[in-house]
Amino acid sequence: MAETRRTFTREFKVAAVKLVTEKGRSVSEAARGLGIGAALLRRWKVTRDADGHEGFPGHGHLPPAEDEVRRLKAEVARLKAERDILKKVTALFARESP
Repeated sequence: MAETRRTFTREFKVAAVKLVTEKGRSVSEAARGLGIGAALLRRWKVTRDADGHEGFPGHGHLPPAEDEVRRLKAEVARLKAERDILKKVTALFARESP
């Protein structure tokens, strides 16, 4: 049978990284104490170092930068659709004028 995947809260990840960065424990020692893999804790540390307070947004939540990119892409698509409609209307009126 397939093993279910463990999930960790944002608070747990932040606390685990703090054990290494602020408490001075080694990555392997902290990981062993928490019952997680050292590689996982290193990845969390890299994520926290790279993203700062925006790291670990949670399930279904994007970091603010990615959320902004998604919003802007949707706006661009909407504006292109409006532009195309206006082009068609302009062409239609141009044909009808004498």
